[in-house]
Amino acid sequence: MTSGFVGRTVELGLLRTRLQRVTESRRGVAVAIRGRRQVGKSRLVQEFCDTTQMPYLYFTATKGMPVSESLAMFLAELKRSGIAADPETLPESIGGWPDALRSLATALADTPTIVVIDELPWLAEQDIVFDGALQTAWDRLLQQRPVLLLLLGSDIHMMERLTAYDRPFYGRADNLVLDPLNPAEVGRALGLDAAESIDAHLITGGLPGILRSWPQGLSPLEFVRRECDDPAAPLFGVPEATLLAEFPAPDQARRVLEAIGNGERTHATIAATAGSRSGALPSGTLSPLLHRLSADKQVLSVDQPLSVKPGKPALYRVADSNLRLYLAAMRSVQDLVRRGRSDAAYELFARRWTSWRGKAVEPLVRDALELTALAGALPWKDVTAVGGWWNRVFNPEIDLVGADRAPVADRVIFAGSIKWLGTPFDRHDLAELTRGVASVPGVVPHETALVVVSSADIEPTLTDTVDLVWNAVDVLAAWS
Repeated sequence: MTSGFVGRTVELGLLRTRLQRVTESRRGVAVAIRGRRQVGKSRLVQEFCDTTQMPYLYFTATKGMPVSESLAMFLAELKRSGIAADPETLPESIGGWPDALRSLATALADTPTIVVIDELPWLAEQDIVFDGALQTAWDRLLQQRPVLLLLLGSDIHMMERLTAYDRPFYGRADNLVLDPLNPAEVGRALGLDAAESIDAHLITGGLPGILRSWPQGLSPLEFVRRECDDPAAPLFGVPEATLLAEFPAPDQARRVLEAIGNGERTHATIAATAGSRSGALPSGTLSPLLHRLSADKQVLSVDQPLSVKPGKPALYRVADSNLRLYLAAMRSVQDLVRRGRSDAAYELFARRWTSWRGKAVEPLVRDALELTALAGALPWKDVTAVGGWWNRVFNPEIDLVGADRAPVADRVIFAGSIKWLGTPFDRHDLAELTRGVASVPGVVPHETALVVVSSADIEPTLTDTVDLVWNAVDVLAAWS
């Protein structure tokens, strides 16, 4: 199994910088940390608290708990933490969050202290005065003390709203978005080569909650085979818990998400699949749902075709590759595992894996090329955006387009193909790419560069025809 704390060097550095500011100024600093479930927010903050060796209070809210019980738990945690300069001054009970936060401010010593409130959105759900009480306590009391206040939450939309301009805590906290571990961090944690690191990232979504159950050096396919012996394995349990937490009822939003997870990408096909016996979902119903799932919950990503002309249609995909894999394959695999048919479960996964991976790796490759371009490490200095291109009938569909800006470019600088099927990019693939890129608005024959990204490299005779060839090592290096 992976041992110890993995990655997060940048995030730990950012938190240490804030703590140093508290130490030097003797004034409070607040940081709002948000990220998807199982991304490692609590683990990051606990590691930070442990390594600083400074006094800290760590309070975790419980969803659905009555306000009185939450207050009692907070007071008990405050007494147990040992941060109080004089524990005798702490009250026996508190009547509301204004009193609780005043008691916290009174308890703080003159030395720097860390205060963590985890799952803060659940407190705001329980008590409508919580946000205002937090703002008042911060302005009048806590900000005057040497305290680093860390506010954590998995409800991304509610955490964004916490510091929005029309909310009480606006302008009072720095925002830290915690993303999943990147492919290079996953590879280092598991001791895998480049191609296996990318596969492991696609399978786990870079979520520490799954990576902790992955034995060091075990290949991705062997890991999945091993997990098929356990119906409660994190590979199944983590995405299942995310689905239940975000979409507890089988409503329209859940049907839309499942349609996209099963491979529907366009507005029309999603509407047809997520509809009912009476027909497809009306646009007036589906469009707000897609906006909420992408903009508010951020469970969906939206891709637009990239060229010198505006293009349609937009394509939707599940943002988290682990949840995407669960909806596309692992939920059916888990059903077989629960019935004791582990061999059949793995065979089902193996049948779906290659084709699923071939499409799932595309946004990862685009991100890698864009990161490399922004670092100035591609042959073309003007590239600032990397996407794909397609028309309404998806004939052709071009995997890679590099341009000077997005979504509508002034200039297309390169176009290319991703082949992640275990066989080399060959002459047939090159002919198909050459024909296809001619349809992309902004591509100039013999001037626009050709790029190939392949898990199995390229036929040697084609290297002089293509301007840039990447393999798995190059893709992984974007995060190194």
